[in-house]
Order: sequence, then structure tokens, then C-alpha cells
Amino acid sequence: MTRLAELARLIRSKNAGPFQLTFDIMFETEEKYLRVKQSGALTREVVAAHYGLPAEEVQFFFCDNALAVKASIPRPVFQGDLRDADGHGGQQYAPLMDIEIP
Repeated sequence: MTRLAELARLIRSKNAGPFQLTFDIMFETEEKYLRVKQSGALTREVVAAHYGLPAEEVQFFFCDNALAVKASIPRPVFQGDLRDADGHGGQQYAPLMDIEIP
């Protein structure tokens, strides 16, 4: 097993508007990308579980031509709300780093 953070070249999060967060997981080689894609260890359901959401609230897809995975979720609070601790959404990717890939 290998942590996703060890396989991906970049894992990042950012705002996709004031009500959504988006995650980009990018790979340097097709071999690493296909390992993750074909493993079944990174899915809409896995992302949902890491953020305490129902799977149907996660938009998730593989971008073969970019060697990337993209997921979007609703922000826990809207951008700029007094309870918003990360206005740019740039620190929300951390839970994805430890996903184990066979």
C-alpha cells in the first residue's frame, strides 16, 4: 500500500465559487495515474467519507488526458461566513493525502 500523497505530483484544493470546493489530484506519469485509477481506492464514495458527506453530493471524475482526478464538494460554510476558517479553500485537501492505494 502507498499513500496517495506519495503517488501524486500535486494534490490541491481551492474554491469553485463561494459554495463549492474543488480538489485536483495530478500525476507526473501515466503509470502512477493508472495505478490509482485502476485500484478502485479513489472514488466518489471515498471522497465523501473523508468529508462526512453523502456520495451523491460529490462530483468526481478522472481526466485521462491530463493524468488527473477532479472532485468537487459543497463547502461546509460559504466563503466569507464568520465560521469560514479557510477563505480560499486552499487547505482542505489534507484528508485526501493519506488514502491508501494498493
